[in-house]
Amino acid sequence: MMNLIENGNFGMGPAGFGADVPITPRESFVNGVYSSVDEATACRLDRLRSEDGIVPTCKLGCSHCCRHHIPVNIAEAHTLAQYVKRELSADQIDDIRIRTQQWHEWDNSRPGRYPPANIDEQTDLSNYDHCCPLLANGACDAYAVRPVVCRTHFVRSHLLYCCAANDPESTEDAPVVLPSVVTAASPFSMAIRDHIENTGLDFSRSIMLLPHWLAIEMGWDFATSP
Repeated sequence: MMNLIENGNFGMGPAGFGADVPITPRESFVNGVYSSVDEATACRLDRLRSEDGIVPTCKLGCSHCCRHHIPVNIAEAHTLAQYVKRELSADQIDDIRIRTQQWHEWDNSRPGRYPPANIDEQTDLSNYDHCCPLLANGACDAYAVRPVVCRTHFVRSHLLYCCAANDPESTEDAPVVLPSVVTAASPFSMAIRDHIENTGLDFSRSIMLLPHWLAIEMGWDFATSP
């Protein structure tokens, strides 16, 4: 994976924060795709509402889906880290770093995983509620550049079903998602895949979970490649 990063020149490492962080061509491209995805998503939701009376139950403050594993590709990860470095305060970034490290420690503490030496074995994770490190007070710190998988995830079922979906012992029904929204946005999101492939990289090999990519792009010393 590190060869993939170096050859693609995606990772920025720890250098540069604040307004001086440049907007890269790759970042502009991904944000352009996000605009098209949002437009397609809005159109499909309007059709579902007008033709079928279906209205998503997702709303501000509901963040149960942020506790699922969130796969992102190398281009989206770059765009996300650029936004964090440029737009967020030093305190916000430090909080995200702490939450990202907690996520790594939780992930490496799961059965069958072997924590690397730089993970603090004394960390108490008994009360840790694993979720996306970008989630703060029920809202996304980088909502403007959230990945496609987040932009196109909508459900029509009760929010309690989403909550139960994170509990392996729950007997509640699974959330009823709206797959047609994902389908409507797919032609635009595929442009990111083509962009990555055109740089000579393997798209599938560029996908990792968001906390893994975030640590790499931010240059944090606990970053690991699964």
